[in-house]
Amino acid sequence: MTRIAVRRTGLTDEEAARLLAEYGPNEVGAPPTPPLWSRIAAQLRDPLILVLLAAMALTVATGDHPDAIVIGLVILVNTTVGVTQEIRAANAVAALSALSAPTARVLRDGEEREVASAAVVPGDVLLLAEGDIIPADAELAEASALLVDESMLTGESVPVEKDVIDPAGLSAGTTVLRGRAVAIVTATGPDSALGRIATSLRPRPQPTPLQRRLAGLGRVLALVTVGLCLVVFVLGLVRGQAPEAMAVTAISLAVAAVPESLPAVVTLALALGARRMALRHAIVRRLPAVETLGSVTVLATDKTGTLTEGRMVVERLWAPGWQATITGSGYQPVGEVLAEGIEAPLAARTLLRVAALCNDAALLPPDADDGQWTALGDPTEAALLVAAAKSGCDLDGLAQAYPRIDELPFDSLRKRMTTVHRTPSGQTEICLKGAPEAVLDEAVLDADAEQLEQARQAAARLAADGYRVLAVASGLRDGAAAPVESGLQLLGLAALSDPPKPAAAATLAACRRAGITPVLITGDHPATARAIADRIGLLADGAGEGGAGRSRVVTGRELAAGAVPDLARVRIFARTDPQQKLDLVEAWREGGAVTAMTGDGVNDGPALQRADIGVAMGGRGTEVARQAADLVLADDELATVVAAVEEGRRVYDNIRRFLLYALSGGAAEILVMLLGPFMGLALPLRAGQILWINLLTHGLTGVAVGAEPVSARAMRRPPRPPDEHVLGAGLWQGVLRLGVVVTVVALGAGLWAEWAGRPWQSVLFLALLAAQLGVVLGLRERLFTKANPFLPLAVLVSAVLGVAALYVPFLQDVLETEPLSWADAGVVMAAALVAFAAARLIGRRGRRGRAAPAPAR
Repeated sequence: MTRIAVRRTGLTDEEAARLLAEYGPNEVGAPPTPPLWSRIAAQLRDPLILVLLAAMALTVATGDHPDAIVIGLVILVNTTVGVTQEIRAANAVAALSALSAPTARVLRDGEEREVASAAVVPGDVLLLAEGDIIPADAELAEASALLVDESMLTGESVPVEKDVIDPAGLSAGTTVLRGRAVAIVTATGPDSALGRIATSLRPRPQPTPLQRRLAGLGRVLALVTVGLCLVVFVLGLVRGQAPEAMAVTAISLAVAAVPESLPAVVTLALALGARRMALRHAIVRRLPAVETLGSVTVLATDKTGTLTEGRMVVERLWAPGWQATITGSGYQPVGEVLAEGIEAPLAARTLLRVAALCNDAALLPPDADDGQWTALGDPTEAALLVAAAKSGCDLDGLAQAYPRIDELPFDSLRKRMTTVHRTPSGQTEICLKGAPEAVLDEAVLDADAEQLEQARQAAARLAADGYRVLAVASGLRDGAAAPVESGLQLLGLAALSDPPKPAAAATLAACRRAGITPVLITGDHPATARAIADRIGLLADGAGEGGAGRSRVVTGRELAAGAVPDLARVRIFARTDPQQKLDLVEAWREGGAVTAMTGDGVNDGPALQRADIGVAMGGRGTEVARQAADLVLADDELATVVAAVEEGRRVYDNIRRFLLYALSGGAAEILVMLLGPFMGLALPLRAGQILWINLLTHGLTGVAVGAEPVSARAMRRPPRPPDEHVLGAGLWQGVLRLGVVVTVVALGAGLWAEWAGRPWQSVLFLALLAAQLGVVLGLRERLFTKANPFLPLAVLVSAVLGVAALYVPFLQDVLETEPLSWADAGVVMAAALVAFAAARLIGRRGRRGRAAPAPAR
């Protein structure tokens, strides 16, 4: 947008109104809320729901209205749960969102006014002061000691100095940490830097891994089901059965073969996972995101505020002859100065006292809302205040005992700040701090060349370790004195960093145990990125073959030059821009990885959206990041991502457990109908009996499988391959084995009853139901766990309803069943026990096959 010439008195009200109508409100528009019908349509497009809709249409066409109603209820419940969860997630994210700058100070008609940030227009004259959030892109007209936090836009944790010659100007959403400025607005709303990134984010068309797997399964089941039902229909006609009866039987088998409870099981499992994560301060914006996390192979994480505290802390002090370390984190002035040497404690306190005097920041004690200490001003200066308080300095008393009488503010050319104070004895003390290269100079310090070189080497070592280094000096003068930056005594160096969060190292270690590769992507300096990576153990797996390549820090410039042929070997990326983050995610995905990306800034938005799953920080994160993400961490803790991975694996395990149970039961029903006639059982089961078994096994019991607890081995095995079929890793073999077992015990019970002159069809009906209920109990990993009491309760209810089908007169008439004797019941119980034992054996073998140790990555 071209710069709009304005008077320094600001716009008139008429001009502001005209520009507001021309350019629109200064807002980054959130994506429109989809209408209810659109949410419902999205749920109904699920492949398995489409199969159920087709089955319901066939039952209606054949006049089987009770079965059509049952299938319709399953579809209704599934759709309602899915839509409700989507709406709840959207509301929760909306509750986290807040306007980045609710008001702004502008000049209008020559007067200073406070207006809503949405009313700011191009050409407005902004008046900025410490603590203000810049409401729009702007060009500086005046600036005094201006320091701006641009981390939410660039990912840089170190604030940036700004002056009128800076061609980059000011960006919307960034924060003034120090100083004052007058700026002319050049771009608002979607035309601003923040707005351009936000409007570039579009809904992702690609399905999640779970959706892809279930879509493939739905197609296979549809083809297999139609083929087998046609076979049963033709065989019935050959045996002389009525076409109408065989049509109803074939449709009933179709419903039995399709695990129509699968959408409900998936939805319940995902909803329970989302609920558990909400209790851990994580908001799931899209239900499939819970399962997707379970298949993640690469976790790409931002540094500032994600792996680190997002607050500068003084950690080390150095001076010729002594050094010290400082404990504690955050802005809370609690910690110790651990100095080496007899005179070191006093020297360290003197250094920190001078740094606290040469300082414009302020510490704010906790309020009643969050109980957290906060800071006003430059975070580097705030860290120096905290360190001074830890050394025993009375910050409130310092300002009174050493009143400031003059100063030379920090600027980008001098790279140092000097203040002059009156001491309690009446002398004048000069306090100076700044970049080592600006302070360690013979023109500033009264020190010999050897001492200066020693200090320069120490500063270089600290910088190489990833610290931001400041040199501190002071000098006493008799009487009044102008601020003279010469002849001062070097007090030492202060090394500051944005320290890692306490749980960061354990979180990344848990990722590696689960076979997930952690990767750091940051806009910070390579030395800072490498230092943080070393401290949190990011490269703990870098030894051995390929270790040297993995430990390399790759910069954005190298990426742009195409100098990195194998990105999969790199674990640290520094000085990256938003487009490069996006390119990295694309490269990993093209390589077959399932990628999760965490972040909090506007610059993270595109990568969050393009990744298989985006994880945004809700506390310090921007609205752009939250809208682009699938998962929002309200507590900003990366450890919650590991909990989400565990939930995702639990969800997928339960889905596979249900498929093993449901498909083996459906296969057994089809095999019974196919093989029974060849063994002398003309019509093994009637249509109503098949549907009753299907309702009791795929209904309440099947849904209860989705609530099974997480496996103890879930986080000690590698992620499943991204291209693995949902029936892969031996599951389809398990389906066949269990299907054969259930078929054999059910047909065996029926044949025994037919040979003994018993009501063989009723025995076969109840044996088939009991065998499937035995299978679902046998597939539990922990048989007697109290974590999911709904499954044994559902099995009990299904068993009671199965028995009721033989003894309740109404059900006897509808299902055409007869009561059984105690001997018949014994045979049915034997069938259930055999199926239970087979399920225990097959389930244990399957779990051992999937519990292989995660490979080194």
